[in-house]
Amino acid sequence: MENPSRHPAQDPAQHPARGLPAPPALGAAALPPGTYEGQVVLVTGGGSGLGKAIATEFARLGADLVIASRRARQLKAAREELAAVPGAGRVTAAVCDIRDPERVAEVFDAAQAAVGLPDVLVNNAAANFPSPAEDLTPGAWRAVVDITLTGTWFMTREFGRRHLAAGTPGSIVNIGASYAWTGGPGFAHSAAAKAGVKNLVETLAVEWGPYGIQINGLVPGLFPHPDLPEAITAGLAGGTGDGPGGGAGDGPGGALGGGLDARQPALRVGAPRELGWAATFLASPYARFVTGHTLVVDGANWQRRTVVNPELTPLRTQLGRGPFTP
Repeated sequence: MENPSRHPAQDPAQHPARGLPAPPALGAAALPPGTYEGQVVLVTGGGSGLGKAIATEFARLGADLVIASRRARQLKAAREELAAVPGAGRVTAAVCDIRDPERVAEVFDAAQAAVGLPDVLVNNAAANFPSPAEDLTPGAWRAVVDITLTGTWFMTREFGRRHLAAGTPGSIVNIGASYAWTGGPGFAHSAAAKAGVKNLVETLAVEWGPYGIQINGLVPGLFPHPDLPEAITAGLAGGTGDGPGGGAGDGPGGALGGGLDARQPALRVGAPRELGWAATFLASPYARFVTGHTLVVDGANWQRRTVVNPELTPLRTQLGRGPFTP
């Protein structure tokens, strides 16, 4: 039996919970300089938010970028910002509604003519808003599923077919969500779509692996940033990103107030660059034997449990909705 005196009781007050350490400073890279020199990376939803953060880290490593989005004004600003990243290659932008397969093909044609066939595809574009399932209209359901799942498939299909025809390797990173496997009350449309996106990762890794095409999923946790939709930020009100873990949120979390850190097992929110670092690794030469995998970058938040479940608050009440009326 182990002698308990070797491990004397500690006063918790002397060792308070501090959370996970803050990441390296903005501007650091996760991989060697020039890792993506001569490589073309296409990022959907790359004009704002986490898509732009991901594109920034590829740019820092020397990639030629193609960013796609439905909003031309956002794309113009993002293109200028990304071109100014130290180490960045060429940056091109394309207005694209990924729900339109003909437009998707045109974007690949334009990218191939300008900088070459993309070597990496990051499927980041998605749509989302909270709603009780019973309130979702057919149009609302289609709006989310058609962008998040069908649009992701159109981009993936075009990328895969071109590499299969050329006999060249490629890498795909699909941005997912943990409620793809836990369920997502309040987000039935998005959770169903993201479950499909996760299944594409697992299916195509086997189908296309023999031809040198790898595909992985990347699931973000809470990464506050200025481009979060109002419907999402309303549900996050109350946090700053400046908690005991070091305030990794880079400031944008400040618009959300101080309680977000305390809601995470890491005792801090994520910095968008941390998601970008994970994406650059998954698509890199250092991860060539990683395929069909979904990497979660959320500080263990999706695994959080309480010893005793709190009293249940029905979803309609959480969202401030009255009783359902057909």
